[in-house]
Amino acid sequence: MKITSTKFMKGLVGDDEILADGIPQIAFVGRSNVGKSSLINVLTESKISRTSSFPGSTQEINIFLINNSFYLVDLPGYGFARSSGLGREKIGELIDSYLFNSIHNQKKIIMIIDATVGMTEKDILMFNELIKYDKNFIIIANKIDKLTQSLYHKKISELKKMVGSKYPIIPFSTKSKKGLKNIREEIFK
Repeated sequence: MKITSTKFMKGLVGDDEILADGIPQIAFVGRSNVGKSSLINVLTESKISRTSSFPGSTQEINIFLINNSFYLVDLPGYGFARSSGLGREKIGELIDSYLFNSIHNQKKIIMIIDATVGMTEKDILMFNELIKYDKNFIIIANKIDKLTQSLYHKKISELKKMVGSKYPIIPFSTKSKKGLKNIREEIFK
């Protein structure tokens, strides 16, 4: 699918009628500073999603309308929050309310893992919740460009062993765009 239009709709800090308007939603979830916004920018070939080197910058659910036919939903990162913002507990509640409330129905969830770190305790908790709620999701192992070849194989092998064969894992780099074609195929099928 070729993306021809991208529009920021709104940022949410709770339920909103936009989430129930019938337009399919593809949600991006992961730890703070794992590259959710950067992946959205690479996918849309734009700078629509604000990125920051400072963890915890996204503190609301950002909704982007793509091709006037589906939403990309950029969730705040779990595991870190600026003290001046919503706070870690409120951000956790916001993420959980969106992902696990039965009135919200995501077409697909993109769980992003930092390939250089692997699955953290918080990633494992999110992974298990996605399974528990029977969510349709894939895992993106981001930042592979920061790994040596041997470490790359080791980290991807560890990740595959941890999550099993049922859940697709796509190694990805926002810099080289390696894996982008596979991500697009998974998202838009």
